[in-house]
Amino acid sequence: MTRSFNTLRFLAGSLVALAMTLSTNVFSQTAGGTMVMIAQPEPPSLAPYLSTSGPIGLVAPKVYNGLLDYDLDLNPIGELAESFNVSDDGLTVTFNLREGVTWHDGEPFTSADVQFTIMEVLKQFHPRGPNSFREVSSIDTPDDLTAVFNLDRPAPYMMRAFSSYESPIVPKHLLEGKDVREAELANNPVGTGPFKFVEWKKGQYIRLDKNPDYWREGYPLLDRIVARIIPDASTRTAAMESGEVHYGAFGAIPNVDVVRLRELDDIGVTTDGYAMINPMALIELDVTEAPFDNKALRQAISLVIDRQFLIDNIWFGYGKPATGAMSSNFEPLGLYTATPGYPSEPDIDAANALLDDAGLKPDVDGVRASAVIDLIPYGEDWRRAGEYLKQAMSAIGVDLELRYEDVPTWLKRVYADYDFEINVNYFYQLPDPVIGVQRHYGTDQIRPGTPFVNSTRFSNEKLDELLAAGAVEPDATKRSDIYAEISAILGEELPVVNLFEMEFLTVYNEKLKDHTTRPYSTIAYREN
Repeated sequence: MTRSFNTLRFLAGSLVALAMTLSTNVFSQTAGGTMVMIAQPEPPSLAPYLSTSGPIGLVAPKVYNGLLDYDLDLNPIGELAESFNVSDDGLTVTFNLREGVTWHDGEPFTSADVQFTIMEVLKQFHPRGPNSFREVSSIDTPDDLTAVFNLDRPAPYMMRAFSSYESPIVPKHLLEGKDVREAELANNPVGTGPFKFVEWKKGQYIRLDKNPDYWREGYPLLDRIVARIIPDASTRTAAMESGEVHYGAFGAIPNVDVVRLRELDDIGVTTDGYAMINPMALIELDVTEAPFDNKALRQAISLVIDRQFLIDNIWFGYGKPATGAMSSNFEPLGLYTATPGYPSEPDIDAANALLDDAGLKPDVDGVRASAVIDLIPYGEDWRRAGEYLKQAMSAIGVDLELRYEDVPTWLKRVYADYDFEINVNYFYQLPDPVIGVQRHYGTDQIRPGTPFVNSTRFSNEKLDELLAAGAVEPDATKRSDIYAEISAILGEELPVVNLFEMEFLTVYNEKLKDHTTRPYSTIAYREN
């Protein structure tokens, strides 16, 4: 099966990633100009090959390319690959690479970069790479423009994982022989993309300038992209309202302010453009130590949370209550099952009874357990969510202390040091559970220092077997049965308590046109 991209019409525009994952098109009716957007919070690095942190994805994909991009129907569109061929048995995928592409330092891009990126970087260090490319045993490079992926078993989900954010192709000549996690490239990125990294003034802005040697002739049309770091929420809102910035995605503008801004003539708001990521707000629990090593306590927490309250009062109606371990968006694939641990309304009496039966009696002050709750440092909505959770859990005798730190400290605490008890976060479940869900629960995903994987250190032999089986099962009915069993185990054990399926908001100046032409993020066209 061969897919050629030469006959596909590319949308006019200069490729820039204005949101989470991919290279996107920004068009100005006359060439030149500067696009200003909000990066909230400041990225911990510019290394999308090491971390899937949202702020990294706002900036880095403007610098890097992936082998593929995707249209709104999730069909592949060529970036560094002009075409690909999947063998009849699904065990070989051959990518025909684009000729004449150079890295920003002038070195040629070749198939060796693809081989090195997948085998030496993404499969080893990326949060989702070990699952996305789990079946890739080797990559042959018969010539500079051909990369042949050899698979142990068919992996159709892999073909959804080649965007510039999800699987950025990195320069072998700048990483080979170095400690990938410590290499200078993380904060001084060199890619093949439409914009070159110029400057990062910490706490203020990141500047990217037009790549004059970009492989797509005539692009980019913009001269510069500036990602402004604006920690204060009210200042971000004011900057959007005044026209100082043109774009804020992934909740950069708090929902409470969006309610007002969306009434203005020159401001637009949309929830479109996030169809491929399936974001889920959640709490992670350290199941290896007291108090959350007690399953009854984890179950009681899920019973006492008013998920609709969070949506209505903190996210102002944008979201859908979680009903299980999997997003309901997996229902068309037959991979979604609601579980009893997720009631439609909080049941405080049942939660307290559960804890009483488990022997977790309150002390004289009514406290059954105390813990510190860490909050994802992505803005004021999450602080308010922490305040609500503190209040909700007090009803079952769980006394929480809130902790809110900067992004690097938080990432290190939760995913490197495991120095946490309960953590509020969100994960992208993505277009297939193998890519987005499995990393959260598999024993092999307990990977110290890798963000957004199994921080709870939950380990269940039966679940591991099911996850492995679900990844390779070709029969849709059998796969559905496997994931129903997975959902049942996770609904019982609850190492992670899902809160709600998120609906991200993008706020933009009305000068930005025709955004939402990609499923991973948004695309914006800017008129000068």
